[in-house]
Amino acid sequence: MVLVWVYFALLLCLSIYGAHRSMLLYLYVTGRRRQPCASIEGAPSRSPVPRVTVQVPIFNERFVVERVIDAVARLRYPRDRVEVQVLDDSTDETSRIARAAVRRWQARGVSIRHYHRSSRVGFKAGALAEGLRDASGELVAIFDADFVPEHDFLERTVGVFDDPRVGMVQARWGHSNRQHSLLTRLQALLLDAHFVLEHGGRYRGGCFFNFNGTAGVWRRAAIESVGGWHHDTLTEDLDLSYRAQLAGWQFVFLADVVAPAELPIDMTAFKSQQYRWAKGSVQTCIKVLPAVLRAPVPFRVKVEAFFHLTANFNYLLLVPFCLLIMPAMVVRSQSTAPDALLFLDVPVLYGAMLSVAIFYATSQRELSRDWWRRTRDIPALLALSLGLAINNAAAVVEALLRPTGEFRRTPKYGAMSEDSGRRRRAAYGQPAGWQVCAELICGVYFTAATFFAASAGFYLAIPILGLFQFGFLYASIMSLTQQPARGQGGGSWAPFARRAPRRARCDAALSPRADRV
Repeated sequence: MVLVWVYFALLLCLSIYGAHRSMLLYLYVTGRRRQPCASIEGAPSRSPVPRVTVQVPIFNERFVVERVIDAVARLRYPRDRVEVQVLDDSTDETSRIARAAVRRWQARGVSIRHYHRSSRVGFKAGALAEGLRDASGELVAIFDADFVPEHDFLERTVGVFDDPRVGMVQARWGHSNRQHSLLTRLQALLLDAHFVLEHGGRYRGGCFFNFNGTAGVWRRAAIESVGGWHHDTLTEDLDLSYRAQLAGWQFVFLADVVAPAELPIDMTAFKSQQYRWAKGSVQTCIKVLPAVLRAPVPFRVKVEAFFHLTANFNYLLLVPFCLLIMPAMVVRSQSTAPDALLFLDVPVLYGAMLSVAIFYATSQRELSRDWWRRTRDIPALLALSLGLAINNAAAVVEALLRPTGEFRRTPKYGAMSEDSGRRRRAAYGQPAGWQVCAELICGVYFTAATFFAASAGFYLAIPILGLFQFGFLYASIMSLTQQPARGQGGGSWAPFARRAPRRARCDAALSPRADRV
């Protein structure tokens, strides 16, 4: 019975974090829209308009780099009040493509320069910090390589900074390849809920929320007043966001301003991205949570920040919970009242799944007229979230045991046919890690658990077990089938392959610029 009580203890802890999602939904629905500035969206009212530096950090993005440079060069804003910095850490032909695009726009009179570093010291944070030292703008807009901002992005965001208290404006991410596959549709659901309800709920409720690393605009003074970009975590955006808000800067979320971006199309790339975000958020939690708890901010803000920063610790609970599901069923099947405890946890599990489904359905209802069509993917999304448990739990453990580590980019491929997609994945494909083996084992484990539940008469548990089964099998099988072919640049499936040597540590001095255009 000890296993059963441990199982229920884990379920209780997971349920508390599940309730936090309901709190965000409550803040979004009932919160009064905050108006921290005279014009929540639009062109600046002061004259002259503020000078803006647009930064585009890139690393080995040869398939999308020209597209993003063209997009930022076409941003509609007074030409004498905007400059573009292409911050290039690439080690392949991306640099050549970027340099040619920059020269083309320079010939058209655009103030744009290409910076190339010989080392990725500090990774993205290091590139942004180095570019900022040479920037002339009082506002800094940042776009990752896979983003294609609309022409009026600056016109619709810069006016918010008429309020001197505003330190950052975050726009919502759009999805240019949402319909590419089931995986991209599920990612779109995840990100839509993150922006609409998590950001929206925190913003409306007066709580801290974070810059997402791209599709946002910073006041330069806000960055510099808190010590600039730090690269001691893998989520430099989350770290800077909390430091700035603790210093009193206000953040604004503009849900109606959308910057389209490309979603990862490979399961391995998606899991790598989730791994980096999970690891970085735990690193940031360790770094800034004590300061948040000591800060003179309302108690509700501290509570929300606690749940926000510690959310990924859930995966350390979810993995043992998964492993205990079948032993708990076996123990109960041998008891005199096998259904007694089943009627305790099954309603909790179904209630949790229902609350999550409502959360994601609400975000789609806010965004689309055909929202109900998109909700058909929610069961698969629930399963995928469970299937990421091992991947993200490993990220949390690594964050607790290891220093910053390498910033692993998420490869993007641009518009492509099926044939060109295979070639491009071969160029930037990533080998599957050891997690895929564990995920496959868990998929088989939950297949056995489902058959056991059916034989033992635990019929109410079968749909929930099916979600676990599908999630782990989907995550593992997709990782295996999407591996680049041997000899095509990405290597064959190598779950135990040795990683590439780690690059220079982040605490080293920034390297000099190798060239400028």
